[in-house]
Amino acid sequence: MCGIVGYIGTKKASPILINGLIRLEYRGYDSAGISTVEKDGLSIMKDKGRVKNLYNLDGIDNLTGTIGIAHTRWATHGKPSKENSHPHMDNSKTFSVVHNGIIENYHELRDFLGNNGYTFYSQTDTEVIPNLVHYYYNKDEKNDDLKFLRAVKNACADLKGSFAIEIICKDYPNNMIVTRKDSPLVIGKGDDENYISSDIPAILSFTRNFYLLNDYELAVLSRNEIHFYDKDLNKIAKDTQIIEWNAASAEKDGYEDFMLKEIYEQPTAIRETIGAKFNENAKCEFDELKFTKEYLSSLNKIYIVACGTAMHAGLTGKNAIEKLCKITTEVDIASEFRYRDPLVDEKTLCIFISQSGETADTIAALKLCKEKKAKTLAISNVIGSSITREADFSIYTHAGPEIAVASTKAYTSQSVLITILAIYFAEILGLDNKEINILKRDIMQLPKKIEETLKISENIVDFAKNIYQEKDVFFLGRGIDETVAREGSLKLKEVSYIHSESYAAGELKHGPIALIENDVTVIGIMTDKNLVEKTVSNIQEVITRGAKTLVVTNQDVNEKMFDLTIKIPETNCFVSPILSIVPLQLLSYYIAKEKGLDVDKPRNLAKSVTVE
Repeated sequence: MCGIVGYIGTKKASPILINGLIRLEYRGYDSAGISTVEKDGLSIMKDKGRVKNLYNLDGIDNLTGTIGIAHTRWATHGKPSKENSHPHMDNSKTFSVVHNGIIENYHELRDFLGNNGYTFYSQTDTEVIPNLVHYYYNKDEKNDDLKFLRAVKNACADLKGSFAIEIICKDYPNNMIVTRKDSPLVIGKGDDENYISSDIPAILSFTRNFYLLNDYELAVLSRNEIHFYDKDLNKIAKDTQIIEWNAASAEKDGYEDFMLKEIYEQPTAIRETIGAKFNENAKCEFDELKFTKEYLSSLNKIYIVACGTAMHAGLTGKNAIEKLCKITTEVDIASEFRYRDPLVDEKTLCIFISQSGETADTIAALKLCKEKKAKTLAISNVIGSSITREADFSIYTHAGPEIAVASTKAYTSQSVLITILAIYFAEILGLDNKEINILKRDIMQLPKKIEETLKISENIVDFAKNIYQEKDVFFLGRGIDETVAREGSLKLKEVSYIHSESYAAGELKHGPIALIENDVTVIGIMTDKNLVEKTVSNIQEVITRGAKTLVVTNQDVNEKMFDLTIKIPETNCFVSPILSIVPLQLLSYYIAKEKGLDVDKPRNLAKSVTVE
């Protein structure tokens, strides 16, 4: 959940490190700090609060070191404070460490180190790491070029949990060591300089050539070389991967916030995700997939497993797969799925969705399914991410970097891609061509229809001004629209801090209607022509009890019934969630702006949940 950055080269490190942290602040913003190799040893500058606070620290402008590590924190162990912020040093000030992850056995390690004379100054789990490295370093009687590396390797072997670690040492002033297990870390290769980051966008303006580490692999970096080792310190070779993202996509590009920019980037993101996978007159193609009719016919179940917004995209996929392919499909929350001993075997296909490809619970659920002999397929936005390296098969959205914590373009791109996947399966199975051809045409038209939908933002701004002080908001929908109600409610919670709930409209009379009173806001989604009359009846019930109503629809309804009706273009019900969510994304954004909130960095949230 935290963000880490590293630099080793010929330039002054501190401004590069701080710039990288600013680009990674969506991963955590409780505290921040940097550590550099200076002429007189290791320096640490850190403080509670946002990254920008580092600019005000006494002496930070005097740092001249060209090697350094940095961290922006999302607190797990210990409250946000200067003492608990990273980097952390060992007692002898020989090693400085930044860490993203959770060390699950840190209590035992802390007791062990305490019995060996070490003292701790923070409440964090991370502080055991530099002291444990020092413990092994001090025990090692060899004074060769690999002493630093051996100490890191031995310390990491004792760690249980997840970690991405950057370490510098005053005795090795021209090197940095990085390693990872179950937490994201990328290495960017430059000319006589190298960069390290939790995520690619933070260093994309410096390089497009990246190395990706597997679990327990270690890299020893100097200015012009990188040596890679496995967990037994055998040297290994690594090839770079070229990342085609445009560096400008990690900038606001004239928009006030990343969230607003990313909402407006959705037509492009969907065009790129559709790519050349199909046209109206040709079968769908996924070169990276090797499924056969025999295999798909043998399946007794498909699981779609994800967290948060990605799980809501999975609900769109469930609808498409069941109706187009006639295969029972279940959607489950990754954190629950992995702990309930799911009924998975070789006749189960398990699909995992994660924008970053680093979501800890989703990766753990994937590993569980592989143990149970199921085929696994990952859907991610990041090539080479952990989930794509673990899965049997991977397909990618092409949404580009998503910086705002609240997901927008990733959700719509995931929904499009999993619907295309359903078409691909149906065509392999030889099912109804007519319905599929109509759906293909409608998918091709989606980017243009989103552009049309984005033009109605003015009405949404006015409605946001009327309800931004609400304490409770309710979302209603039936069928596929109920999945949009869930996502709309989540967006509102995330960025505006307004309590909101979503309900299947048919369940209203089974309890939730007790919450409806005068002036409560209810938002309805109605895009399924087979269910629109039923949903209108349910919304009439809340109007009778004094509710204010906003309706998002592409159906022929009596608009005078509602306080505001947002008309969106008509489209296929399989992909209607991709249009109907757009007004709700905008509504959440403008409500948060009315409240004066930081929409890109909501409180207590981080972009990528890389710890349990």
